[in-house]
Amino acid sequence: MTLKITQLQSVGAEVSGFDITQPIDDTLKSELISLWNEHAILVFRGQNIEPENQIEFSRIFGPLEVHPLQETTSAEYPELFMLVNEPEKEKYHTASYNGELMVGRLDWHRDLHYTGKPNRGALLRSVVCAEKDGLTGFADLGKAYDALDADTKALLEKIEVVYCFSMQRRHMRYVDLEGYEPGPDSPTKPADVNFPNFPDVAYPAVVTHPVTGRKILEICDQFLDRIIAPHKADLCNDEAIELLERLVAHTRQPEFHYFHQWNEGDMVLWDNWRATHNATGTKPGVKRVIHRTTIAGDATLGRVLETS
Repeated sequence: MTLKITQLQSVGAEVSGFDITQPIDDTLKSELISLWNEHAILVFRGQNIEPENQIEFSRIFGPLEVHPLQETTSAEYPELFMLVNEPEKEKYHTASYNGELMVGRLDWHRDLHYTGKPNRGALLRSVVCAEKDGLTGFADLGKAYDALDADTKALLEKIEVVYCFSMQRRHMRYVDLEGYEPGPDSPTKPADVNFPNFPDVAYPAVVTHPVTGRKILEICDQFLDRIIAPHKADLCNDEAIELLERLVAHTRQPEFHYFHQWNEGDMVLWDNWRATHNATGTKPGVKRVIHRTTIAGDATLGRVLETS
């Protein structure tokens, strides 16, 4: 069996040439893992499969993690996390963007980044597609790091960045708030969605990937707050803020992005230690179902900032 590898528009690769419902031998498993480590974002099209096929395939890339919220998981398949647009829950995820109501729009983020121990990755499979909108974007922060100039790379080796969990988007310092208005039922604190009050976490501005050794720019919009003790890197506070603004703008450049337009049976696998992702959202009332499996992470990349 020969895999066909097609480079996507800027980052990631599409993989075809095999049947996911058939047994996958060790040689093919090794090849798939190598492709994932090389490209960070892999697309598999037209995989009209059952949940057990998705779960078995996902385990090629590592042990799976069960989502802690039972209401979002399948009773039959606890490894399966279900992203479902449900009218009765839409109001909590609805906001206005330039006067247009959207459901489920998400900024660039890494899953569990706010804990200091992000999961290794995840696999999304489209079950019911939105007829319009509903794209998922992926950004390769390995390539974003590679594109930085030498002086910036040297500076980033000296600093740590802090992420602060917040439910209110308008309190996130580095997301794009232009034209944004929260919905009347948007959660205002973590307890509104049964989350704890997470402590702040710090990361090196550049992280070495635990598996590949590749340098990764540890910057993403959601929850990004500040640089710790910028004076230690010979920066004043104003320079530190401007540096983060510049780095966020850098990661938003389209040459580091891939946006997936979903068709039924599509699957996308991404490396959460290297790539961020976002969601463009859908209009209210649009039916959409995505099944997700999550690959557990065994490395702690950040540190919790405990206060006395």
